[in-house]
Amino acid sequence: MTEEEQEEYVSNSITRDKKIRFESKIGKQIYAFGRYKKLSRATIPIISDGYYMLLIFDAKATNFDEVIMKKVLPLTEKERHRFIVLGKAG
Repeated sequence: MTEEEQEEYVSNSITRDKKIRFESKIGKQIYAFGRYKKLSRATIPIISDGYYMLLIFDAKATNFDEVIMKKVLPLTEKERHRFIVLGKAG
């Protein structure tokens, strides 16, 4: 994808995730996962105020949940202060 297409793709992904209306009944979203023919994508809210991390996996990946839950989420929680500083600076 071109840089412009990537920006639109990311924007659409985040907009879609923000539309979840049942948080009070089903709990806060940990991550959302989409599988496509050519890739798989995880959208992970990393801090409040609408900051997200998008991870792209090979379409054949099957261990995405383990990677996200055991590696990505603990690391983002540990380094949360860095995201907050970067978010305020930008």
